[in-house]
Amino acid sequence: MTTPNELRLLPWSGPGDKPCYLSTDDPDGYMSRMADSIEAAQLGAASALLQEAAEALDNQDTSLDEMRCLVTELTGALRDVYRVATSRGHLLATSGPRESAY
Repeated sequence: MTTPNELRLLPWSGPGDKPCYLSTDDPDGYMSRMADSIEAAQLGAASALLQEAAEALDNQDTSLDEMRCLVTELTGALRDVYRVATSRGHLLATSGPRESAY
């Protein structure tokens, strides 16, 4: 996943909400696979929350407390998705241009 001397932003935070990084050139290593798995779970959770939000917005009976709870969950999911996008964007930028399959 990373080129030599490149760090991968991991999908979790350390103490004090500081970013965690992985230094490896083995995309099949234990930590790389664990990070990939957690990223997939985070993206899946965000997708489910988007569906829930759409349903809540369509439902006139959704209470203010329910909306607050949903917004809190969406904020956490957005934070996770932003971290995944930042990490993957950095990986794309450092891996150089890819050849098109077309």
